[in-house]
Amino acid sequence: MSIHDEEVLGKAYDARLMRRLLGYLRPYVRYVAIALGAIISASVLQLAQPYLMKLAIDRYIATGDFRGLDQIAIGFLAILIVSFALEYVQTWVLQMTGQRIMFDMRMQIYRHLQRLDLQFYDRNPVGRLMTRVTTDVDVLNDLFTAGVVSIFGDVFTLIGIMVVLVWMDWRLALVAFAVLPLIVLVTQWFRRNVRESYRTVRTWIARINAFLQEHITGMATVQLFRRERVSFTRFDEINRKHRDANLDSIFYYAVFYPAIEVIGAIASALIIWFGGGWTMQGTVTLGSLVAFLQYSQRFFRPISDMSEKFNVLQAAMASSERIFTLLDTAVKIESAAGGRGSTFEGAEREISATDPRPDLAVLSVRQTLRTDGPGPGPQSPAPGHIAFDHVWFAYNGTDYVLRDVSFDVRPGERVGVVGATGAGKSTLINLLLRFYDVSRGGIFIDGVDIRERPLHELRRLFSLVLQDVHLFSGTIAANIRLGNHAITDDQVRAAAAAVHASRFIEHLPGGYDSPVAERGATLSVGQKQLLSFARALAFDPHVLVLDEATSSVDTETELLIRDALHVLMAGRTTIAIAHRLSTIQDMDKILVLHHGQLRESGTHQELLAQRGIYYKLYQLQYKDQERGEPVTAGFRSDRA
Repeated sequence: MSIHDEEVLGKAYDARLMRRLLGYLRPYVRYVAIALGAIISASVLQLAQPYLMKLAIDRYIATGDFRGLDQIAIGFLAILIVSFALEYVQTWVLQMTGQRIMFDMRMQIYRHLQRLDLQFYDRNPVGRLMTRVTTDVDVLNDLFTAGVVSIFGDVFTLIGIMVVLVWMDWRLALVAFAVLPLIVLVTQWFRRNVRESYRTVRTWIARINAFLQEHITGMATVQLFRRERVSFTRFDEINRKHRDANLDSIFYYAVFYPAIEVIGAIASALIIWFGGGWTMQGTVTLGSLVAFLQYSQRFFRPISDMSEKFNVLQAAMASSERIFTLLDTAVKIESAAGGRGSTFEGAEREISATDPRPDLAVLSVRQTLRTDGPGPGPQSPAPGHIAFDHVWFAYNGTDYVLRDVSFDVRPGERVGVVGATGAGKSTLINLLLRFYDVSRGGIFIDGVDIRERPLHELRRLFSLVLQDVHLFSGTIAANIRLGNHAITDDQVRAAAAAVHASRFIEHLPGGYDSPVAERGATLSVGQKQLLSFARALAFDPHVLVLDEATSSVDTETELLIRDALHVLMAGRTTIAIAHRLSTIQDMDKILVLHHGQLRESGTHQELLAQRGIYYKLYQLQYKDQERGEPVTAGFRSDRA
């Protein structure tokens, strides 16, 4: 089974899931009651129509008295008008309620997705999560609008017809009910086969979604390596199997509905055969026979409708199980309640506690952190002291990426982090921002373990500039301020000018109001990184974190932003992960990671004098520059 495949779930009915689903109806119980009343009332009116026909035939037409037909006709017309009104009320109320439940459920799922840790997203593909929020919620809307409430109308209609038939003539009722065993057999055959067919269709539609998500996102790679034909062939195979699965389900529908019609026709023929004979014998009136025929036709319609609602119920059980499995996923990175040992003076809460979204790239604060009291771990001499205390971490719980790492970052200190690919540099940042929690040891800010701080307060301390910049659809200005309307247009322009982003922004057709395509596709890598610097500066962070932020910037652009970085780092604690040693040579301290361990620490000159790992990395990059090769080449090797 592929990681992108949907799980094959599925009881046809699960009382536990249904009770949980019905909980979403509680806020709208008044609307549900209105819809239920309209459905039952419409069912009663449907029962009245054949009986009016019986009265018209037996009392007036058979006796030649046409004076009462006017009243029957008016009554029949009134029933039709009221039935229309009740059908309108039922449809409008149910659809409105279904839309509101979908809104509530999607908001609940998205809120929960925002609180889940990054490790969850490492395990779950985006296509599957999007299916939860879109397709699965739509399936539940069908349950609420066409299933869980309206099924009462079908049940009430069936019971009502059976009662009326027995009351009118029990002998003809037994004749009409004689075909029920056939109905049961056909319905069971249909349900059993459609259920399996439904599961197959769901499996293949999930594979289609996963395939499209991966290959559309990676279309550049497909085209570059000329894999269009292979990709098309694979999609053709998946799409064909999805088509065949749907054709199988169509076969069962094509057999079931005509079979119900045939059984209904058999019931009508039996009623005419036996009822006609009893009518000629005078034991059954002609009006009763006509009414029986009409009731029998209405009797089989709810049966076929209920069989269709069985499919809705089956789909809803599978979708609800997937949704509730997601909602029941434990939030591993819990926000501390209250924030022991830390407060923000006058800081507006720009990012809610349920909004730890790392891909926003900026989580910042405008005020500095104040310590109210001592906490466990190392004590800091001044506010803003960051300490890693014997930190161990493994993504999978066994293979440690970091091993016994300890270091201090003093307030206002600029610290560079270097090391070969896979040394654990980015992991340091992920742990500092609590995208993951340490396996052993602790990380302290002003002597307080970050696990004891509320997440929104912790992350408001930082601005994070990533190597892979994420831009949202919208405008240039909107991507700089990220919804924080406290940042004025003047501040947006000033931040862009400080990092020299204004040079290319002002040449765009719309300037700061120019639209940004999905993921910033219309901008170069360097332009996107300049925007990320402007974004970080606009939020005026207390701690600046640079995760290889200049690794994809050309030399000219790097020279433009180097002086802006000095302005950005002034008066701020800075932690910079770098491939290019030239970008961190003037740092107050440089940490050298190797195979998850902190091997060296010191200034640029001190590390060169040690002639250790840093010296070898520096020599590698110097030789690459002599040959004119990319300066990052040395970091793709573990030779150090």
